This record gives sequence, structure tokens and C-alpha cells, in this order.
Amino acid sequence: MKDEFAPWRAEYFSRTKSCECIFCDIAQNPQNDAENFVLFRAKNCFGVMNRYPYTLGEFMVIPYKHIDNIENLNLDIWLEISTIVQKGVAVLKKSLNASGVNIGMNLGAAAGAGIAEHIHYHLVPRWERDTNFITTIAYTRVHGVPFMQQYNSLKSEFQRLEREDLIFSK
Repeated sequence: MKDEFAPWRAEYFSRTKSCECIFCDIAQNPQNDAENFVLFRAKNCFGVMNRYPYTLGEFMVIPYKHIDNIENLNLDIWLEISTIVQKGVAVLKKSLNASGVNIGMNLGAAAGAGIAEHIHYHLVPRWERDTNFITTIAYTRVHGVPFMQQYNSLKSEFQRLEREDLIFSK
């Protein structure tokens, strides 16, 4: 297999991990929402675009509570997260014209969680025939829309939902 260079991911691999949880840092610093690509803030959770996506438009729903398992998560928090994940699927379909969405949560490092100490859902938009010859023969993804354009589109739709009080219980 041929190796391909993905320079935008270099920052992810070279960053030094602080002692503090990155999700807790984002949760506690709303003044940095724009630079952290925060899409929304609800009562018990918030949404953030994945800074290092394999598929553009991917975002995460993250509880404010720092917890590494769902078994001990308060039911009210779980229900809010689940409601927002459900609405998030609709947001991806409406804003990005996704024809499908992968949703998932990797619980623990053994399950593949990159940030195992703080649970979070991933919502990954998918499109019909979103693989092409370059993916098949060169193992390379081609993104047709700039990151910031997708971020702004998703943020705008979440702001509309918040204005209409459709999912946020603050």
C-alpha cells in the first residue's frame, strides 16, 4: 500500500497533551467558542466540529460532565445528549445534504476512543457514492467543501434550532 501525506493532521499528532481534558477546557471557556469550532451549547452538553475529521462535517456531542463511562451518567444528561444526537442527524441532512449519518461512541481506549477520559458522540455525515477511484486506489479522501463553510452552515442551523427552542433546554 502506498503512503499518502495528510498535512492537516500533523497538528493533531504533534500537539502536546496537557494534563487537562481538552473537552473540559472547551466546556469551561465559552469565550473561545469560535476558535474551538463550538456549534452549540445546551444545558448539559455542547457540540464541537471535529478539528481533525476524516469526513468533513463530522461533529461531536459532549457532556459538560467529565466522565469516562455512560453507566454512571445522569439520566437527564443522557436524554439531552440523545435528543441532540437525533436532531444533529437532521441538521447534517438539511445543512450538508448528507444522505446518511454514522453515529457512534467509542467507550474506552480499547474501543478506539482518542479521548477516552471524556465520553462523546461522533456524528459523521455520509453521501451516496462518496467514495471514488482516488479513495479506492490511493486510499485518499478528497473534500469538496472547505471546513469553515461546513462549520458555518452547521452552526447556523443549530442557532436556528436554538432560536426556535426546538432542542435546547437551558
